[in-house]
Amino acid sequence: MTDTVISSATREVVIGFNRPFVIIGERINPTGRKILAAEMAAGDFSRVEADARAQIEAGAHMLDVNAGIPLADEPAILAKAIQLVQSITDVPLSIDSSIVAALEAGLKVYKGKALVNSVTGEEERLEQVLPLIKKYGAAVVAISNDETGISEDPDVRFEVAKRIVHRAMDHGIPVSDVVVDPLVMPIGAINLAGVQVMRLVRRLKDELKVNSTCGASNVSFGLPARDGINSAFLTMAIASGLTSAITNPLHGDIVRACMGADVMMGNDPNCAQWIRRFREAAPPPTGAPGEVRGRREVGARRRGSGPA
Repeated sequence: MTDTVISSATREVVIGFNRPFVIIGERINPTGRKILAAEMAAGDFSRVEADARAQIEAGAHMLDVNAGIPLADEPAILAKAIQLVQSITDVPLSIDSSIVAALEAGLKVYKGKALVNSVTGEEERLEQVLPLIKKYGAAVVAISNDETGISEDPDVRFEVAKRIVHRAMDHGIPVSDVVVDPLVMPIGAINLAGVQVMRLVRRLKDELKVNSTCGASNVSFGLPARDGINSAFLTMAIASGLTSAITNPLHGDIVRACMGADVMMGNDPNCAQWIRRFREAAPPPTGAPGEVRGRREVGARRRGSGPA
């Protein structure tokens, strides 16, 4: 099956069908985070550094880095954020922008093989982004919408994804370097949004043989107890063939759901990763040493034949 290799200067992460699910931390993104946006625009990256460290500690295998701040110098800010994150961690990164100049600025400073997020099916976008992917030897997220928008028909989205994969091949980009985003819609607004994604992910795996990713939290937008919905979605999507997701690893239920799915899919041999992460340490002995010996002595006398 297809393996997509993403790397930093010193570490590789492999996205693949018979491999552990890859969690891509979503937190380094100023969208909807006014304080972070203001800090990044002012050149303060302390929160970016804290978010990077926290997500890795929580279990992220990769980090998504976005600097989409209105009226700011996005190419310069994105490049600086990437350099900072790469200076404090060796996990690979996803370079996330809708601005082509920002993508190239990030690729220029990136050490390793990045995942570029993203390219869509519009002809102009394809001709702008795909040459960059080839030039810098990166992998790319292919979002399954085009000039017509986002179709609610998963078969239409599949055809858009197929076209992007073929166009990438025309540019000399192998199938293994294209990771398709099936576009997760809010299930509170579209009742069959989950079913649509499962159906599309299966086709991506079985017919196109490409890996996939998504913005997992989109599925629960507007609903209460979002972690419960997100966790249920991810376990079902993984069973359908989803191989990575951009999500929040600081939510423990999400990490447990993904790791539990790895166990069930046979991608965590002997449950080794699960046990390493969640096995409880042996409790420390209680009481003072003399008290422990005293209890043992009492027990020993009870097992004896009685007082002499």
